[in-house]
Amino acid sequence: MFWQMVKGALLRQKGRFLLIALTVALGVSLATAMLDVAFDVGDKVNQELKAYGANITVTPRTQRILKDVYGLSDRAGHRDYLREQDLGNIKTIFWTNNIVAFAPSLEETLTLADGTEAPLVGTWFENTLTLPTGETTTTGVKEMKSWWQVEGSWPQDGGDAVMVGKKLAAKLGVKPGDTITGKDAAGKDKTLPICGIVSGGGAEEDQIVAPLALAQALTDRAGRVSSVEVSAITTPENDLARKAAANPKALSQREYDIWYCTAYVGSIAFQIEEVIPGSVARPVRQIAESEGKILDKTQLLMLLITVLSLLSSALGVSNLISANVMERSRELGLLKALGASNLAVSLLVLAELFAAGLVGGVAGYFAGLGFAQLIGETVFGSGIAVNLLVIPVVAVLLTLVLLGGSIPAIRLLLSLQPAEVLHGR
Repeated sequence: MFWQMVKGALLRQKGRFLLIALTVALGVSLATAMLDVAFDVGDKVNQELKAYGANITVTPRTQRILKDVYGLSDRAGHRDYLREQDLGNIKTIFWTNNIVAFAPSLEETLTLADGTEAPLVGTWFENTLTLPTGETTTTGVKEMKSWWQVEGSWPQDGGDAVMVGKKLAAKLGVKPGDTITGKDAAGKDKTLPICGIVSGGGAEEDQIVAPLALAQALTDRAGRVSSVEVSAITTPENDLARKAAANPKALSQREYDIWYCTAYVGSIAFQIEEVIPGSVARPVRQIAESEGKILDKTQLLMLLITVLSLLSSALGVSNLISANVMERSRELGLLKALGASNLAVSLLVLAELFAAGLVGGVAGYFAGLGFAQLIGETVFGSGIAVNLLVIPVVAVLLTLVLLGGSIPAIRLLLSLQPAEVLHGR
């Protein structure tokens, strides 16, 4: 009998309940979209920040100690280097799939034919590397530094052509297609074709950027690199990550295991140190901190939009169900006059509301998945991962919205006096 009455009420006033379902659907769709984006936005923000360069730098341990303790520059006195042959180990760490790209750097000076000196940097541009596991990977500055603008063409790894920084090119009066002459480690002249002029707003504009093998040959540094820049997808830092950064020995075994097996920038840097002999890997703190701040603000914005959308739905549902109760005051008053308790009549109204809300909630959830993909493709250029955790969260929020929206209607229902209603008062 109860469910027949619910069904009859829904059919008689289908227009009103369709409006309730639509109101719920709009709120749920926006909430679903925002929650899906909030759960997936961490990786998206990380990927976006990768466009701003490396977030980990790897240098020889002794050079780092000299710089940190004694304040000596890298060029002061004896210099140590990393071995090029060890660099493939970076892609063998626990978080290997989080390593987006890396590029070595050999920083030296090149004496030009006129006797002047110019900074020389050797690196990989788009180098295919065979890993210790037997797999291959392609990496280099072309992927690392997407903001570099090159007039002409990029040098080829293993070739003799170089790029010249924009400012240095202006000083030397050279352009793509010209040549510069420098002296190698033996003092012999070496003619270097210029394939491109690079600009990027950084130190590269005052440098000669050459393939790593060429720079090693010119400076007699075979198989050596000065440093390595690593771009990795990381998890924003929390209290545990900051505790580990301050003093890893202060971690308990459980904390250490959690930290090591989480993609914090500090734990990835630590793992890189384990596989590169004689190295120190340091996070670029500015980027690491930016990731956390941007992510927190983005997620907060998503949650605020979710709350506001659900509050709007609750207000809409409240107005619609209150109007429904007022229109049906005679019917509900008659039920109470026939012996129905306030609880029974309230459950009847709530059952009708939740039936309409369920229809709206299901429709809103699937619409929200579409909105999330639209946001992902428009803002981040990639889809948003569907997180099943959103379903129970949305279900709980929908229940709260329906219950909250029904409170004014239930209060109105409880105040109905059968005698007054039936007499038209």
